Formats: sequence, C-alpha cells, structure tokens
Amino acid sequence: MSADAEKQVLALQGGGALGAYQAGAYEALCEAGHGPRWIAGTSIGAINAAIIAGNPAERRVPRLREFWEKVSSRLLGSPLADEGNSRRIFNETSSILSVAAGVPGFFNPRIPPAAVMPRGTLEAISVYDTGPLKVTLNELVDFDLLNSGAVRLSIGAVQVLTGNMRYFDTDSQTIGPEHVMASGGLPPGFPPIEIDGEPYWDGGLVSNTPLEYLLGRRGPREDMCIYQIDLFSAKGRMPQTLFDVAQREKEIGSR
Repeated sequence: MSADAEKQVLALQGGGALGAYQAGAYEALCEAGHGPRWIAGTSIGAINAAIIAGNPAERRVPRLREFWEKVSSRLLGSPLADEGNSRRIFNETSSILSVAAGVPGFFNPRIPPAAVMPRGTLEAISVYDTGPLKVTLNELVDFDLLNSGAVRLSIGAVQVLTGNMRYFDTDSQTIGPEHVMASGGLPPGFPPIEIDGEPYWDGGLVSNTPLEYLLGRRGPREDMCIYQIDLFSAKGRMPQTLFDVAQREKEIGSR
C-alpha cells in the first residue's frame, strides 16, 4: 500500500535544542507532499507538535521558524571556523549563556534562587521559571484549531507522584498550553506542571520517543505510515573523555 493511502503519522522525540532539526525535517516532509494527520510528541517534540497542529498548513513552517528564531535570538554570531574545536567552544559558550541568562520566550532563571526559597514550593524545586513558554505558546498556537480534530495531537508526560507515563490526546480530551508545558517540564531545571490536581514532569524521563504509544493503541487499527524523527544516533564513536561518556549515555538512553 502506498504512503498516500495510509494515515500519515509524525513522531517527535525530546532533545532540547536539537528539536530545531525537527522543524527542518517537517518542512522537508511538507515539500515532499506529506502532511501528517496525527502527531505525537514528547518534551521539545511536544512543543513542535503543538505548533504544527495548532496552525493551518500554510502557517506551520513560518510559526516553527518564528519559535526557533525567538528561543535562539540570544545566540549571536557563529563559530570562528568550521572545524570541530571551534564549534565545540561556540556550543559550550552558548550553553553557558543559556544556563546563566535563560532562553527568550522559554524560561528565565529564578531570582532569588531555589536554594533559598520555602521548602515545598515550585520555586524551591526548580532552577527556572517557564512562564515565558506559556506566553509563547499562546502567541504561536491556536488551541481552538489544535483541538478541532483537523490533526490529532498526542503528547506524553510523567506523573510525578506515581512515575507513570501518561499521554494527553485530542482524540479524547482538550489540550491546552499547560499540557504542552508538562511534557517539556524537565527537572530539576523546570518545575512540574499541575493538571487536574496532578503534577507532571517531562515525558522523556520515561519514554523519550512516542512510537510505543502510536503502536500500542487498542481497538480498530488503521494502516499508518509513521515518520519518526530521531534526534540521537544509535551509532557513535568510542568515548574519549568523561564528557564523551555522558553524551554517549544520553544518546543511547534517549532513543
């Protein structure tokens, strides 16, 4: 059966700033004539998925570009050279800047810091305030359209108190900005997000790629053509330093 005769589905995993690659991959899919009718995302994948599902087809790529330009607007310039060491220095400097000053339209550092905040408060259990992300989502996502059924959206988050994975799905419920923020609430940087009295963290803590959810549905099944956009490679080089070991562990565990 051809892809055109199947239900086209897009699976977007977590991966922080690597999620910019998903935006480019989605643009390439659109140019090839592939428009997903169901999108499942986790963490940064949930944010990209919400932007896609919450905009008409002609505005999805511009909105994705707007989001990624906003969150990277503090990273000015480029590596001094195209070789590995220059890129490493540039990337590490950019990372330090984001840690210290936050990311525009995404999160700000808490002042005063968590260490001096009252025990048990959200301010005491997270380094950053993700309030700016809620503003950004409301600017870039039409949540009425997102919940209209034009494109099905499923996003995964983890229940803090039980450790269980849960998917919020427009097929059976209404999704708002808080659900998207919950899927991307990676501790200890970001606070848990409360939904119906239950706190949630980043879905990538349990399952970084939503493929299992897509394949594990009950009831009648449809033929699907699933595009899974991986942000971490299963193959890699032998680590040379402790930093390399940590990075390789992340790559393996995030698939």
